[in-house]
Amino acid sequence: MKKALLLVLVLAAALAITYLLLHKGSSAETVEKRDEPLAVSSSSTAFNRSFSVLMNDYYKLSDAFVDWDTAAIREKANKLANSADSLHLNQLKADTSIIQTAENLVQSIAGEVNGLNGETSMEGKKRELNMITDELYSLIRTVRYDGGVIYHMRCPIAFSDSSEGYWLSPNNQIVNPYLGKKHPVYKDKMLGSGEVSDSIHFAVTQ
Repeated sequence: MKKALLLVLVLAAALAITYLLLHKGSSAETVEKRDEPLAVSSSSTAFNRSFSVLMNDYYKLSDAFVDWDTAAIREKANKLANSADSLHLNQLKADTSIIQTAENLVQSIAGEVNGLNGETSMEGKKRELNMITDELYSLIRTVRYDGGVIYHMRCPIAFSDSSEGYWLSPNNQIVNPYLGKKHPVYKDKMLGSGEVSDSIHFAVTQ
């Protein structure tokens, strides 16, 4: 009788130990799955830094248009051209066709900056801003820049109160560079006019 009772106790203890070991392994596996590393950028740090400089120079150019400051527009446009030329496309993790497309877009941006500086009227400069925006918008999507959310904004009356224009912004607040603070007709009353047409966010989650 005592031997049978002792055998039952030994078996129960063995089962308890086995259960605890299995449960501990399962918990460790669950914790390991929850603690997955953050997503790694699809591009190198050097490339993302150079692209961040490019975007910041674009935003400063847009701000100069908001102020209708032609001297600042020229200065910021030239800085934008320099940062586009300094973009580390050789650090871009992509195939050769994508890199070639990106190089063509960078050259187009530089060309539009030259066009902007050659324009004498604010209307002409705004049209060049729209072209630069289109090229940069395409470049962002081509290289899948993942440094943060970029908003694609639309102004329905950018040119002659009848045709649309676009600009890019790091946030969804409307500050319209086409109508600006010193519009000859509206002054600053239409500064908040426009809408978000798209948001670009290529950050990858794993």
